[in-house]
Amino acid sequence: MNAPMLPFPLAKAPPVAAGTSGLNTARARMLAHRGEPLLVADWERTLMIHYEVNPVELARCVPFPLDLHDGRAYVSLVAFTMRGMRPWLGGRLAKWLFRPIATHGFLNVRTYVIVNGEPGIYFLTEFLDNALSVRLGPPLFGLPYHLARMDYRHDWHTGEVSGRVTDPVTGAAFSYRGLVDADDTAYVPTPAGTLTAWLMERYTAFTANGDSRRLFRVLHEPWPEAAAAVKVREDSLLRENWPWFAEATLVGANFSPGLRDVWMGRPHGVK
Repeated sequence: MNAPMLPFPLAKAPPVAAGTSGLNTARARMLAHRGEPLLVADWERTLMIHYEVNPVELARCVPFPLDLHDGRAYVSLVAFTMRGMRPWLGGRLAKWLFRPIATHGFLNVRTYVIVNGEPGIYFLTEFLDNALSVRLGPPLFGLPYHLARMDYRHDWHTGEVSGRVTDPVTGAAFSYRGLVDADDTAYVPTPAGTLTAWLMERYTAFTANGDSRRLFRVLHEPWPEAAAAVKVREDSLLRENWPWFAEATLVGANFSPGLRDVWMGRPHGVK
């Protein structure tokens, strides 16, 4: 199998800059199971907005042990477009069958956990704008999908990004505007050992649906990223679902043009 490729050549750092050992461990964990990967897709124009939150309040919402960085808890909002999702096997027919759910927007609200010594993420919720995917995600992967209206304008070559995600039932919204680097060569993997690498380079997702505890793994080269200056214009969507977000502190943001051919694995039970 070929390794997933970045969307453009890196200009300032090799793909292993964010830490070879973590990527190799992720690859070994995924390929230890037969039939992996299950799916492949591009993750495009990705903005990650990071908050420091109260760990006690956060722990009440998370069914796995929190992974803390220097004793601090974080939640990240990840706004991106998934494009061209298709099965790893099956050729053109399988790709055609996946067309109704192949491309759509996401706003993932995720935090950081560590289970049986394996660091990963846990989705507090995932907003997306594809009704069919919303119906399929929970039973297949245990994912907390919720339908939303989305308007993303992540045209980073202009130096500006913006977005708005709205709950169609309540009208609560999350909206933002940010400044990013318009130069392709500015986007490189972050050095290992930094908070940014700790937040961005995660290759396992843990999910919970009722009494079912599962995980699935992903594999991609380190994110090519640069810091973004972001202003959150409305956050009622967050405060409506998690009142403790009113006391959260926005600590930074990162933008990436994205990743091509991200491997996504099958769901496995968590012991």
